[in-house]
Amino acid sequence: MFKQFKEFAFKGNLIDMAVGIIIGGAFTVLVKSMVDNVFMPPLGALMAKVDFKNLTWTLVESDIEADTEAVVISYGQFFTDLISFMLMAFVVFLVIKKVVGAIKEEEDLVAIPEEQPKQEVLLEEIRDLLKRRK
Repeated sequence: MFKQFKEFAFKGNLIDMAVGIIIGGAFTVLVKSMVDNVFMPPLGALMAKVDFKNLTWTLVESDIEADTEAVVISYGQFFTDLISFMLMAFVVFLVIKKVVGAIKEEEDLVAIPEEQPKQEVLLEEIRDLLKRRK
């Protein structure tokens, strides 16, 4: 059983996937920081200095006497998360597009045979004609 686990755990694809997941996690933190600290403050400033994270819709007010808390929908946080998702999806799209483009470009280079110089083509034709005469 240990041998099977070892074969499974140390296959190349599994290790590549683990590295991808770790890098993806770090990338998520980076994009979240970019959205929270770079994009949202100017967007909030354009919208009358509103901090999106604090935008809420109160369904039920809190009642101190009844000891109940307010029921609140935090749509501002949802908006922040939506922008974060859209940025992440866009960046992933760009990366995949570049990788697929590079792979296709490489395949195209391999598939195209090199053209021979015109002199060589002409010399081959002359050689073929001379062979036919004999």
